[in-house]
Amino acid sequence: MLNQTGIPGAADLRKVLPSEERMLQGPVAIIECFQEIPCNPCTEACKQGAILPMQDINDLPKMAFEKCNGCGLCISRCPGLAIFIVDFSYRPTEAVVRIPYEFVPLPEAGQKVMGLNRAGEVLGTFEVKKVQSGGKKNMTYTIWLVVPRELAMEVRNIRLGGDKHGA
Repeated sequence: MLNQTGIPGAADLRKVLPSEERMLQGPVAIIECFQEIPCNPCTEACKQGAILPMQDINDLPKMAFEKCNGCGLCISRCPGLAIFIVDFSYRPTEAVVRIPYEFVPLPEAGQKVMGLNRAGEVLGTFEVKKVQSGGKKNMTYTIWLVVPRELAMEVRNIRLGGDKHGA
């Protein structure tokens, strides 16, 4: 599916996901990088050593999920916008998904936005919990989105609504 549509299928995703047990322990990075290209900013960004060193600059990143504390430094360093943080420990029925975002205008905390799946299809309207800057030299922001748990592994982008509050 990935080679035909550019959208990873269930088999592709199973290769990059942490165990269900790890998912329940708190925030964890998920790297949905499927192209072997010369790139390694994520490995250099990870202070925990959770993103393992590569043998070759063209290798796909590999995770040691038990070392990941969900800090999110890797999100804004990934030029492919392929890293997400998922936190199933947020609330019993809700999760927080942290999404890389490089568009303007930026949403604001408390704003309702449309959550999109990997194909760009709208999954619902969700609240922005936080908007985090990538730093002075990095224009990739991280959007913290509160979503129902059952959609946490599906929501991967946002679309702003018609007005300031997403209506």
